[in-house]
Amino acid sequence: MGQCYGKAVAGESGDVVTTIVAPSSGEDGGVHPQSPLPASEVANNPSVRNTPARSSPWPSPYPAGVPPTPSPARSTPRRFFRRPFPPPSPAKHIKASLAKRLGNAKPKEGPIPEDGGNEGGQLLDKSFGYGKNFGAKYELGKEIGRGHFGHTCSAKGKKGELKDQVVAVKIISKAKMTTAISIEDVRREVKILKALSGHKHLVQFYDACEDSNNVYIVMELCEGGELLDRILSRGGRYPEVDAKVIIKQILNVVSFCHLQGVVHRDLKPENFLFTSKSEDADMKLIDFGLSDFIRPDERLNDIVGSAYYVAPEVLHRSYSLEGDMWSIGVITYILLCGSRPFWARTESGIFRAVLRAEPNFDDLPWPSVSPEAKDFVKRVLNKDYRKRMTAAQALTHPWLRDENQPIPLDILIYKLVKSYLHVTPFKRAALKALSKALTEDELYYLRAEFELLEPTGDGRVTFENFRMALLNNATEAMKESRVPDILNTMTTLSYRKMDFDEFCAAAISTHQLEGREGWDQIASTAFEHFEQEGNRIITVEELARELNLGPTAYSILRDWIRSSDGKLSFLGYTKFLHGVTIRSSNTRHHQ
Repeated sequence: MGQCYGKAVAGESGDVVTTIVAPSSGEDGGVHPQSPLPASEVANNPSVRNTPARSSPWPSPYPAGVPPTPSPARSTPRRFFRRPFPPPSPAKHIKASLAKRLGNAKPKEGPIPEDGGNEGGQLLDKSFGYGKNFGAKYELGKEIGRGHFGHTCSAKGKKGELKDQVVAVKIISKAKMTTAISIEDVRREVKILKALSGHKHLVQFYDACEDSNNVYIVMELCEGGELLDRILSRGGRYPEVDAKVIIKQILNVVSFCHLQGVVHRDLKPENFLFTSKSEDADMKLIDFGLSDFIRPDERLNDIVGSAYYVAPEVLHRSYSLEGDMWSIGVITYILLCGSRPFWARTESGIFRAVLRAEPNFDDLPWPSVSPEAKDFVKRVLNKDYRKRMTAAQALTHPWLRDENQPIPLDILIYKLVKSYLHVTPFKRAALKALSKALTEDELYYLRAEFELLEPTGDGRVTFENFRMALLNNATEAMKESRVPDILNTMTTLSYRKMDFDEFCAAAISTHQLEGREGWDQIASTAFEHFEQEGNRIITVEELARELNLGPTAYSILRDWIRSSDGKLSFLGYTKFLHGVTIRSSNTRHHQ
């Protein structure tokens, strides 16, 4: 919870687009991609090794000696933004050394004029219905962290299951809940924590209480510090073998969240805590203050997150689960090389870089990084969200693949199979041809997902297999609210069975395959299969209906049909698979 700012950023076409300008805790400046923090500076600076909570390895926008002051902004105009950002971190421990190298680079910032506090003067209802007996149940200890809307303390249970157990208590001030939106944010955070609780790499939720002044969220206490602290203690970057351990944990918990219909929207090193100081301690994902529930086909439009980790489509105000994968790509890039993939001296420059620039893989240490690691980062930092891997897919990538590690059920499978069940026979023939050209990497992932459906003795799956797999992997909250909606869209499968070959055709994404370096070879091989088994004479009018296009598209579609025999050409086949639409130019669709 916190605040956000707005600035006018020049779009690719020269248009001015209002966008967020809000570094969160740890997002308040930048290290040039070619200037990672050297290990010598970390080793010789005791304050770096003992980084306080919520600090950042990057420079602060504030002049030396000036502490950060919160903006008077309480909320932002809702036509653009719905959720706020946390305030910047001063990052005093390395600001001076970085300022010398970078010429005292300071991103500028300025608050948007605000409408005022309590939305039209109406009295806000700040009663949450939580227990009123916090003092009787917990003995509050010392403060361990502080944010714009509240702070976190340690505490000890006085009675019940948590008696004598040390916990963390997030204390959110009701006085700072000045809008109905900020109140709803707190309700949703508690609801999400309750719904997700139980995963190995997710902070355990215990209780929620309130009194006239505060809301108290009682959670597991993680005493090992932030991932950010570990990065600093290792000289600003991780060895590749250790980075893989970290990313696997992140992908595991994020895939769990996504399966349950939750997008985190603020993944960054500060939001992963270690359970203890041990080097092999598990990590836990925290801070669901910006998270939200989302359906498989839903797109969100409120701009949230942290400046250096925000995905391009978030800035375009149309995004889904893939935004979290972009953030994981940024984290991976930082772990492997010690600097950010997108950097600028101003916030508007940061967003311009996110939208336009490509990450640098040429400078040190990238030449010594494995090709598999670089391929992984490139595939999750693809500006086209449709081409990014999901969290479950990422765990099957050659860089991370582990035969002994189970692959989680991927919610994308349900979305793609549902679409396949509703396409025409001609489109199914095109997809089946594509499935026959898949590489072993894609097949590895698809076999893992097919096995999770527990096919029957004849090697096929039915609607019941999909239903049971979802129920076996869903939380109680999801079983009540999400599972029925998802399964209702797949009832067509009740009257048929699907073998592995057809499952592959149903569960592949053309867009993701297009993001692979070997796409040209895959497409060429697929077209050969299509020519033998599926290609047929098709008119321009029929092709337009297949693609749900009108007569204005006829002139373009004619180029996709061979004049010699009236069948799809190679160009037409690949475009048909892509599901192209004819529309006016829009930056959201040309990332």
